Order: sequence, then structure tokens, then C-alpha cells
Amino acid sequence: MRKKKSINLSILIWVFILIFMAVVLTFPKWITVFYPKPHSELVFAEAYKNDIDPYLVFAIIRTESKYQTSAVSSAGAKGLMQIMPDTASWIASKKGIENFTVDSLHDPEVNISLGCWYLADLYREYDGNVPLVIAAYNAGRGNVREWVNQGIWDGDIEEIDKIPFPETREYLSNVLKSYEAYKAIYEE
Repeated sequence: MRKKKSINLSILIWVFILIFMAVVLTFPKWITVFYPKPHSELVFAEAYKNDIDPYLVFAIIRTESKYQTSAVSSAGAKGLMQIMPDTASWIASKKGIENFTVDSLHDPEVNISLGCWYLADLYREYDGNVPLVIAAYNAGRGNVREWVNQGIWDGDIEEIDKIPFPETREYLSNVLKSYEAYKAIYEE
């Protein structure tokens, strides 16, 4: 009787070890369900072309549209990276894109290209300060420039509560969390 209990305990321990190893070995695979890389080739190509981190682009796409190409915000932002039509038209003119239409913002290739260009432009304006770039992507560069110039908020993540817009505080926090998750999962 004692030998039977000992065998059952040994089997139980081995089953536990096997399950534990399966979870550990497949960790990166199952977590990617929550942090996918949609349109990977486009994102990497445009991010590298614009000298920005592709994982920041994925974090913005995750936060902005939850990977939905047809997404439209209540304010009218469109597509994966939720670009406002006026901003998109301005970017298209800066990039020399002729015949741009607002409906093309639902095309991943157009949306990601414009969104990455815009992020790179914000990077240049804010000297690579990622929190300022993310805040400007959400609240508008004019608002963020005003906050910096007036000493309201300088991009210090420890002082995120100084951002005047609650939506931007939450947005910045969400994008940064997703950005860190993407880097932890995919960077080698």
C-alpha cells in the first residue's frame, strides 16, 4: 500500500514538472496572442526607414486601434495608427504624396507609412524624448509644446500626473506599458 502511494506521488511530481516545463518553454509563444505584430513587414520597413523603434509602433497600434484597420475614433481619427484626417493630409503633402484621400487611411500600407513618418517628425521635435513623443501623438504637438514651454510638464515619466489631459496621461501610460512588453517579448 505504501509503495502504491509513493508511485502515485512520483507520477504527480513528474506530471507537474512536465507541465511547468511546457509553460516555461512556450511562454513567448502564448504571450504573443496579447502582443501580436500585425503587418510586421510594413511596420519594420517603415520604422527603419524613419529611424524609429518598431516596437513603439506596435505599441501605438495596439493602444490606438487594437489592430483594427477599419477603426475610427469618436474624434474622427482613422486606421491602425488612428491618424486625424487633417494631420494625414499635412503628412501626405510633406511626403509629396499626390491624390491622397482620407479613405486611404484604412489601408495599412498608407496608415503605417504616414504614422511612422509622423512619429519620426515628433522624435526630431522632442529630441527623442519618448514620453513627449507619445504625448504629442495623442494630445497634439502644439499642446505638448505649450506644456514644455510653460513648465507644466517636461516629459518626465515620474511626473505624468502633471499632464493636463487625463486622456493623455492614461494613453501615455498604456503605450509605455505595451512598448515595454513588446521589447521584453521580442527583443533579443
